[in-house]
Amino acid sequence: MSTASITTGVVQYGRRKGSSQQVERSEVEKTEADLRQMVVLSKSEWQRLQDSVNGVNQHNRSGIEAARQREALRMRSKELVKHWSNTIAGQRQKKLEAKKFREAIEEEERKQIDIEEAKYQAKIRKEAIEQAKTQQYYQTDRVKGFHSALLLAEVLKEREAQIELKRMKQNASKDIDRDILAQMACREEQSLQREQRKALQRKQDQLATAESVKQQIKDREMIKEQERQEVKRAAEEIERLRDLHLWEQSMNERKKEEEKRSAMKAHQDYLTNRELVKATEAQRQEEEEEKRKQLAKHKDKVMKMRKEKQEEIFRELQRHRETIIQKLAVQKQQQISNEEEIVAKAVAEREARQAREQREKEEKHAAMLNSIAAHRESMRKEQERNAEEEKQKALEMLNAKKEANKIFMRKQELQAQKAREEGKTLQDIYIQEMADKRARHRRTKKEEKDFADRNTALVVEEENQFQIYARQVIETAGKAGRNTFPLVKAAREGIGGGLGPVFGGLRPSYLVHDESGVEMPSYVSGTTQNIKELNETPDIQQSKKRLGFTS
Repeated sequence: MSTASITTGVVQYGRRKGSSQQVERSEVEKTEADLRQMVVLSKSEWQRLQDSVNGVNQHNRSGIEAARQREALRMRSKELVKHWSNTIAGQRQKKLEAKKFREAIEEEERKQIDIEEAKYQAKIRKEAIEQAKTQQYYQTDRVKGFHSALLLAEVLKEREAQIELKRMKQNASKDIDRDILAQMACREEQSLQREQRKALQRKQDQLATAESVKQQIKDREMIKEQERQEVKRAAEEIERLRDLHLWEQSMNERKKEEEKRSAMKAHQDYLTNRELVKATEAQRQEEEEEKRKQLAKHKDKVMKMRKEKQEEIFRELQRHRETIIQKLAVQKQQQISNEEEIVAKAVAEREARQAREQREKEEKHAAMLNSIAAHRESMRKEQERNAEEEKQKALEMLNAKKEANKIFMRKQELQAQKAREEGKTLQDIYIQEMADKRARHRRTKKEEKDFADRNTALVVEEENQFQIYARQVIETAGKAGRNTFPLVKAAREGIGGGLGPVFGGLRPSYLVHDESGVEMPSYVSGTTQNIKELNETPDIQQSKKRLGFTS
């Protein structure tokens, strides 16, 4: 039973059928009975139900599936066609691969040709370098001198052959034409002249070499002198800078002393001004006190005068009263009782008026005293306020001077610190310059030593090569029957054509100290060696035996 059949009893064509409780109970019972049963659906039915529940359009789904299958087939056919060789694309790919293969083979052939060409060029360069080295070796003075000795040996051999030929001719025939003899003598004379010219040229070359050596020695001495002058100038510059630094330090110290003196003077001026202000304030207070005293005296004087005036007025009034009383007493007898009342009334009015005037005068006096007291109080307060303001101003001035002194001392400390830092920096610069100079000097010495060592090694190597070459040539010349004495003399140890002993592979020339400048001869022989051994015996025991000591 399907789900559609389950719901047909309840919903048909979108309309609800029945609404009574009986129908609902029957449907619920039927549903519970059907739910206890198992329903098996096919894949297409289940997919249809899922599509209906999810709202998927079956037509669109089938279109998408068909498009996916077509795309898969297209990709499969494309992958399959890609490896075919009978298509246009396959032929093009095959041609490209063949072209790449040919280009790779050609590139390998070109690389091989380049390698062979490089080897051939390297071989040619090596041969050219060897040939240039050989030619350069043959152009050295030592080899040229040896070749000259070889040429001299050949000339001597030729001369001996000529002498032998001449002797043979003289023995064979004594009647040779004199012209032939003259020609032979002329040729011999010419050959001798050529030999003399060659000897003169060699001597001139030796003199030129000696001059060049002398010039080199002079140049070296000049360079050493320049270096000494440079060292001297550097020492003078360092001394000048040190003096300048000391002068700057002395100037800074002097400036500091002057600033201290000026600060002390300013402080003394401040103290003097403060004393003057105090004296002025004391004088002003004394003047105020004097004024107060004078005011008090004036006040006492005014009070005394007022009191005397009042007493005088009172006495005058008493006299006037007594006079009036006397007059009234006289009139009392003369007038009637009403007149006495009028007089009494007039006297009472007069006394009342006098009492009122006295009271007004006393009120005015009290008001004047109050005003004087208020004035004195205001003056006192004003003086106190002025004194407080002066004191505040003096305190502010003192604080300002203290702050200025602090700022000045801070500036002085900063300047001193800056001067110390600058001095330290200058000292570091001097030390660094001296260290750099010493390093340059050591580096120069090391370079000179390395150059001398390399030069010595090159001299030794050249000497060994020359000796090997000379031995080969001497052996060949000896086998050929040539006179090897010039070759042996030219092949002696030491570079240079001098007659002195060998030092460091060099045989120097010692020239006489006069205008001729000729080379000093070598007197070293067997006899001189024997005399030297007699005079300089290294063994003290042999010397004792030679002198006759037994022990």
